[in-house]
Amino acid sequence: MIRETLDNGIVYYRFETLDQEEVLHAVLTRRGGVSQGPFATLNLGHTVGDTLEAVEENHRRVFTALDLRRDRTVSPYQVHSANVRWVSQAHAGTVQPGIDGLLTDTPGLALLFRFADCVPILLFDRRRRTIGLVHAGWRGAAKGVVKEAIAAFAHHAGSRPEDLWAGIGPAIGPCCYRVGSDVVRAVARACPADAQIAHRKDGGLYLDLPGAVRAQLTAAGVGEVEMSGICTACHTDEWFSHRAERGRTGRFGVVMMLR
Repeated sequence: MIRETLDNGIVYYRFETLDQEEVLHAVLTRRGGVSQGPFATLNLGHTVGDTLEAVEENHRRVFTALDLRRDRTVSPYQVHSANVRWVSQAHAGTVQPGIDGLLTDTPGLALLFRFADCVPILLFDRRRRTIGLVHAGWRGAAKGVVKEAIAAFAHHAGSRPEDLWAGIGPAIGPCCYRVGSDVVRAVARACPADAQIAHRKDGGLYLDLPGAVRAQLTAAGVGEVEMSGICTACHTDEWFSHRAERGRTGRFGVVMMLR
């Protein structure tokens, strides 16, 4: 990924492949905001315990830095579901409840999601000029949010899986995500039978959530998958991590928009 630092101190990453397309996208880090304590500094989460004033100022800085308008942005209220929704100009400026995936072909309509270990999935159909963002924690991955997103591309945009590009953003990696066997079994049921999504280390079982998402994308026929290779729990200097910071942390943002 390409790392950028803006004049106001905001640090973000871009996927090299997607950067060559007419798609604005930014995987924002935790740097460049005004929040304090465990939410330092660019926290975009309203429901994690940070002050409203700080969160609003962080949003203002992001919108200004990326030349976006809040009334032309759509966000989901993420609930670890497999619910995916198609949005258009009619949804601009709204928060969509109970949603973990948004798709659009409307230029100038930005999608904004928030993360702190779960997998950000950026999707793009070059042929039909359609984008999507998906939030995939282990529950969403187990429920089939990846499959639902690919199906939604086909239903709403006529997309073929082989025409899709997918970028898997920074998330907790297999080095740090110790889970119970019930979690591994739940995710494995939604993956190809030969997918290696877990390993044992130091007497524990560790889930490769980004790897599981990649396996699901590949099984769905997605033509190209690009991995960030960044573990949020290993790098809390740049990323919020719910696991590494024991639940007391902020949320970093991911933005995507057709120009």
